[in-house]
Amino acid sequence: MNKEIILKDFADTFSALSNLIAAFDAENFNKVPFENSWTAGQVAEHLILANTGFAAVLNAQVKETDRAIDELVPRLQSDFLNFEFKMQSPDFIYPESKAYDQTAQLAKIKEIQELTAKEVETLDLSKTCLAFELPVYGFLTRLEAIYFVIYHTQRHTHQLKNINQKLS
Repeated sequence: MNKEIILKDFADTFSALSNLIAAFDAENFNKVPFENSWTAGQVAEHLILANTGFAAVLNAQVKETDRAIDELVPRLQSDFLNFEFKMQSPDFIYPESKAYDQTAQLAKIKEIQELTAKEVETLDLSKTCLAFELPVYGFLTRLEAIYFVIYHTQRHTHQLKNINQKLS
């Protein structure tokens, strides 16, 4: 486990997300690009809702891990980066249908990035987090939780690219 590689993966992912959100012009940011799609603002809000609590999860109760600490990383990558597979968002991170402030969302995303990166630098990533059980996957190690955030964010960055192309 190389924290420099993890931090680079994390930074690259969040940089791509922020750059793409910033690339939307204001009139298209809250426009529905096609039927049954979220707006760019809703995608950003979904990521904010999903990622905001992860720093708290990483800092909550943990236990020693009784399996490979990265066991679920390949499965998370395979599942979340399979763009042919449509996933359903849990209600607690489902974004409202409303106009979102692009600048405010970019600031929240930067805050999430900085806070989570700090946790990666300082915490023992081998521990299993007990504060949140990810549906389908169960309890994740801190390392797996970080890669969940990375792959989930990459999935929605891909979605934002499609939305941006459709609206351009």
